[in-house]
Amino acid sequence: MKVMLTSSIGGQAKVDGKRVPTILMERNGLLATLKKNWTQNAKVLIICAAPYDYERNDSIFTCLKESFSMSGLTVSAIELCDDRKRDVVDNLTAFHVVALTGGHVPTQNHFFKSIHLKERLSDYNGIVVAWSAGSMNCANNVYAGPELEGEAINPLFKRWISGLGITNINIFPHYQSLKDDYLDGLRLIEDITFTDSMGHEFIALNDGSYILIEDGHETLYGEAYMIKDGQLYQICKDNEALILK
Repeated sequence: MKVMLTSSIGGQAKVDGKRVPTILMERNGLLATLKKNWTQNAKVLIICAAPYDYERNDSIFTCLKESFSMSGLTVSAIELCDDRKRDVVDNLTAFHVVALTGGHVPTQNHFFKSIHLKERLSDYNGIVVAWSAGSMNCANNVYAGPELEGEAINPLFKRWISGLGITNINIFPHYQSLKDDYLDGLRLIEDITFTDSMGHEFIALNDGSYILIEDGHETLYGEAYMIKDGQLYQICKDNEALILK
C-alpha cells in the first residue's frame, strides 16, 4: 500500500457558495506524484467524513469525479461511501485508489470504525490518498484538535483517539490559513495546539505539501513545520523534500 497524506489535494473551489471542480494541486509535485502511482482507468472509492451529510458528500463526489479527468487521471469507476452505501467497503481490495476526505476529525473517525476500515486496509495494496481530517485519522494515535465552537473549552472533548494505524505521524493541516485563527476565545496555535503538543509532535502542513509513505519510508514534500513541546520551527520548504523515516 502506498499512502499520500496531504493537507489538501485541491480539485474544488467555492464559487458563489457552490463547489466547482478544478485541477488537483500541482505544488511540490503533488499531482505528478499521484499520476506516477495512478493505475490507468483506476477504480476509485471516496470515503467521506460526514456519513449523513448527503448533500455535501454528493457535491464532493461530483467535483472530484470531474477533477480527476481535468487532472489527467483516468477513471473507469468511482464510488462514494457514506451511510447510504456502507457495504461498498466490503469490496475494498477491488479499488485501485481509496480517497479519505476532509471534515470533522472525530465524526470521520467514528465512521471509519463503524465500517471497520482499519481492518479492511490491512491487506490493501492500492493507493490511499488522504487530505485534512482524512490524513489526521491515518495516525495510530490521532490528535483530534478542537475545531468546532465549544470544543476547546469542553473538558469532556477527547483530543486523542485511536486511528487507522498507517503512521505514527500526527498531521496539522492547513497551517497557512489556520495559524492566526481563534477558537472559543483562544489562539488556535499558541493557546491550544502548543499546549497539546507537550510530549507530542505534530507536523503542520501548508496546502500543497504532503507526506508520501512507500515501502516503509516516509518522505515530506513542501513547506512544513514541527510543533513540539510548545515550540514551532520550520522543517521543510517548498520544492524541497525531507526523509522522515
